[in-house]
Parts: sequence; structure tokens; C-alpha cells
Amino acid sequence: MRNLWIGLTYLIFFLLIAAPLGKMTMSAFSQGFGGFWDALARPEALHALMMTGFVVIVVTVFNTLFGIMLALYLVRANWIHPRLKGLLNSIVDLPYAVSPVIGGLMIVLLLGPDSALGALFENMGIKIVYAFPGMAIATLFVTFPLMVREVMPVLQEIGSQQEEAASTLGAYGWTTFWKVTWPSIRWAVIYGVILTVARSLGEFGAVLVVSGNIMNKTQTATTLVYQDVENFNVTAAGGVALVLAAFSVGLLLLMEWTKRRKEVH
Repeated sequence: MRNLWIGLTYLIFFLLIAAPLGKMTMSAFSQGFGGFWDALARPEALHALMMTGFVVIVVTVFNTLFGIMLALYLVRANWIHPRLKGLLNSIVDLPYAVSPVIGGLMIVLLLGPDSALGALFENMGIKIVYAFPGMAIATLFVTFPLMVREVMPVLQEIGSQQEEAASTLGAYGWTTFWKVTWPSIRWAVIYGVILTVARSLGEFGAVLVVSGNIMNKTQTATTLVYQDVENFNVTAAGGVALVLAAFSVGLLLLMEWTKRRKEVH
């Protein structure tokens, strides 16, 4: 019976992960390495990959800074009313409960050109929706819980005794954070960064809604793959998708390396 379950597990792994990856690789190289290279060297592919990289960088920076801050507030801020803290804690998980497409639609309704805020920003010369800022906001909405949920359990586990002792000895808040808090949460932050980058690379639904998928303007790698599939350009779609998959595998290997480093230390 045990061997049967093990065999079923390997079968599901093959059907859901290994087989699709293998088929995607075959599609990417169906016209040889030249076809794969041509798919990546297209102006629209280079622009889409560059746009994806910019989104990942911006989202990772904001997610790291504000994710750590919110985790600290939710765990350490005793001045926040428990009910308000519970509400904030629930709102953090909203992207898990809401479809990314719905998240993108909410951003369009809030900051689109037909909304009051969107019109205000456009009068100031700042275009949010159907431009890079909207794409970054949509991706940030989807990825925001990742950093918070990685850091909060660590803060709860270590407690606040060491931080209170440092404060009693006269250390400033910033010094306490870097000397006491940061060494305890740095591995959780690294995990959060890796998860944020991986999720940002693969985000599709919310970005598709807010970007408009305009070629060479607001197109990311995932929306380009979608467009190539719609145009029956399977080789080009497979090439771009394979690059994204390679980055994801690299991130998984990095995650395993950081776990081993944490166990050593």
C-alpha cells in the first residue's frame, strides 16, 4: 500500500510538473536553437523581459520595506487596538482570497482614467493604469502578503525581551532593529524576497487587466506568452516561458541553499 501511494505521488508529479516542463522545452526548441534565440531576440520579447525585470525590482524593494514594517507593527505595536490589529491582519491575506483579476479590476476602478483619483493623477501628468505604475501596484497587491507572512512568525517566536533590554540600555530604535531584530529575521526576509521575485515573475491576471497588454509599452513576459499562444506562435511562447521557468528553478535552488545556510548557522 505504501509503495502504491509513493508511485501515485511520482505519477502526479510527472503529470503536473515534469511533463508540462518537458513539453514546453520541446516547443521552445522545436525549430532548433536558432528558433529559440529568435523568439527571445524579438524587440517585443526583449522589451517584455525588461519590463518584467523592472516590475520585479520595484515590487521587491517596496514589498521588503513595507512588509517588514507591517510585520513589526502587527507583532510589536501594543498601542494598536486588538480589533484593529485583527482587521489589519485579515486584510493582509486579502490577495490570497481574491482572484488577481479582481485585484486588477479594483485598481482600474480606483485609479483608472475614469476615476477621480486617476483623473487627478493624469492632470498632474502621471498615468497610473495602462502604464508601468499600475503594473507595479497590481503586482505589489498580489505579492504583499508573502513578506509579512514570512517575518511575522519569526518575530512572534523570538519575543521582544532582547529588544526591550536594548531599549532599556539606551539603544535607539534604529540601532535596536539592526543589532537585535535584523539578525533574527534576516533569513525570513531572504525567503520573502525569493518568494516575491518568483511570484512577480509569474504574475499574469492582475497585470493583464491594468496594463492593457500594449506591445513594446506595457507588455510583460507573461502577457507576451499569452499573446503568442493566442497567435498560435507556440515556439516563441515556449521560448519566453522557458526563460521564466529557468529563473523560477534558479530561485528554488537559491531557496534550498539559504535553508542549508540557516541550518548551518
